[in-house]
Amino acid sequence: MRKKLALICVMCLGMMLMGCGTTTTPEIIMPDKPMTSSVTQDSTEGSTPTKSADKTETTDKDTTSGNSYKVYLITMDLTDSYWQSIDKGCQKAAKEIGNITYKWIGPDSHDDALQSACVDQAVADGANAILIAANSADGVNDSLKAAEQAGCKIVYVDSAASYDCVTALATDNEKAGQTAGQTMLQDLKDQGIESGTIGIMGVTKDTASCVAREKGFREAFEGTNYTLADTVYMEDDASKAASAVSDGLSNGYIGFFGTNEGTTSAIGQALKDAGQQSNVVGFDTSDTVLSLVADGVIYATMQQNPEIMGHDGLEIAVKALNGEYTDTNTKTDTGVTVITKDAM
Repeated sequence: MRKKLALICVMCLGMMLMGCGTTTTPEIIMPDKPMTSSVTQDSTEGSTPTKSADKTETTDKDTTSGNSYKVYLITMDLTDSYWQSIDKGCQKAAKEIGNITYKWIGPDSHDDALQSACVDQAVADGANAILIAANSADGVNDSLKAAEQAGCKIVYVDSAASYDCVTALATDNEKAGQTAGQTMLQDLKDQGIESGTIGIMGVTKDTASCVAREKGFREAFEGTNYTLADTVYMEDDASKAASAVSDGLSNGYIGFFGTNEGTTSAIGQALKDAGQQSNVVGFDTSDTVLSLVADGVIYATMQQNPEIMGHDGLEIAVKALNGEYTDTNTKTDTGVTVITKDAM
């Protein structure tokens, strides 16, 4: 009976963690993809980094305090190149600080339960600090509370939950959304388009960063003759974006707004595949998005600073662990830059 009970417990834990980091086995911390490549940095100055066997980054350079820490980055998923940039910043900070074991994990889709499982996994692995781009405002709070009670420092990057933290580094998303809206407004006016309907593509209704961008975007159009359609949520399904673009074009939409890299690239790709033109403004600067901007399919995209979020977030987490950073719930706006074809 005890053997059966143990087997059931193991199976349940395995099912909970299947969506975290990889869809193969729960023991693999990071998927076998370039986006999660990690290195071991020798303490010898100028040494060549080598791939570590467990895809975990450990840096050996001595710090002032001499303490060593395990730091996790947990993102909403592992697919958007945006998260790779945050990871890059974290890796850079880990190398600069030294004595840091750094790991990047995340669910295979935008899902609160799967992201909570990732937080639980990090705690079980002995994480001292967790940098997290929260999937929703409240969906991972229970796991974050348990992490804090276990001694973890919580730092938000890109998207914050409502639970207390050391600090949150992110774009002021409402302000950035207003900038995106003003950018589209100017483009439409330059073309002599004074009215019409604009489609909006979101990620999920609970993705706080994108919801704030949408709010700012809508605010930019208040008091104008333009109509903003109800938001369509892509929910990790590019076919929904293709359908929304097709429906929008059929209904005479004059433009589309994407609230993140995934929605922006999906809108642009749908237009390109259909051989259609529209006025598109979006977010982030993946190779796909920049290519669509260069081709004139996307008019403008808001370039965030995810590498700064990762770098400074990990740096502050370590300072908090060392007692050098004692503030709580601070916020830093890492800003945006408008990227157009002319500005490339």
